[in-house]
Amino acid sequence: MKFSVFELSRRGGRVINEDRMGYSYTRDAALFVLADGMGGHPEGEVAAQIALQVVSVHFQKKARPGLDDPRAFLEEALLQAHRQILRYASGKSMVDTPRTTLVAAVVQDGVATWIHCGDSRLYWVRGSELLERTRDHSYSEMREVSSLVNQANRNVLFTCLGSPSKPIYDLSDSRPLEQGDQLLLCSDGLWSSVQTHEMLQCLAKQPVAKSVPALVEAALRRAGDSSDNVTVLAMEWETPSVSEPSSVSTQEIDVSGFESTIQMGPLDACEDELNDEAIERSIAEINEAIRRSAERQKVRS
Repeated sequence: MKFSVFELSRRGGRVINEDRMGYSYTRDAALFVLADGMGGHPEGEVAAQIALQVVSVHFQKKARPGLDDPRAFLEEALLQAHRQILRYASGKSMVDTPRTTLVAAVVQDGVATWIHCGDSRLYWVRGSELLERTRDHSYSEMREVSSLVNQANRNVLFTCLGSPSKPIYDLSDSRPLEQGDQLLLCSDGLWSSVQTHEMLQCLAKQPVAKSVPALVEAALRRAGDSSDNVTVLAMEWETPSVSEPSSVSTQEIDVSGFESTIQMGPLDACEDELNDEAIERSIAEINEAIRRSAERQKVRS
């Protein structure tokens, strides 16, 4: 495989950066993943980091050097990430759980497949044309009910990883790529400030190593002091030249080789998997803690 890839994350006007992104690849498969920890809940950056680490570890286990079934891999990896976040929250007896969005794509045999939960997006671009983009799991993107939703709640997410309820997610069909096709993964800090047609113009004019920084700076400039975290990860397929710093060629990787930009920190105890019984127990414990907290608030009031 040959591709160009560039990633950039900026804190913006927030106290901390709760976004995480990275990519991993073997000789025959590549993984691109981005998570946006959710504000309003504790330790969003931890949820995002756990999600990235779990997906990356799962990829390293399954890509030998290719994946038997990319769609099944993405579904399993997303659910494992969700379970690991619940396990972390349960282990710390947290009343409210850390939560995060997730968007991840696999490229293998010239074909791309992706999954997402929340409002971190993937754009599939060819030239200056948008072929497809993910639809946010927010009320504003649910056309059949959008007219019935209160304006103040239109951008509220109805699913994420880390919630006590099972996450809702969308899994794409496999899409054949052509040379020059681009996949752009981003947090809402980008798309909330930069219009789609502007993204397309920027991506069409220059390689990802230049278009990604330009897009991030445009988002920060427009949002000003109130800017959200802005994170972008973009890949261009079958880049002719591999001499540029942003270019990757997997031809020289050993059959068992694995490369990754996803850093493993103290949360990398991802080898252990929760069975269904343990997951349900964790959810029950969290819900019980929430119930007790609500009762205490009633007594105080």
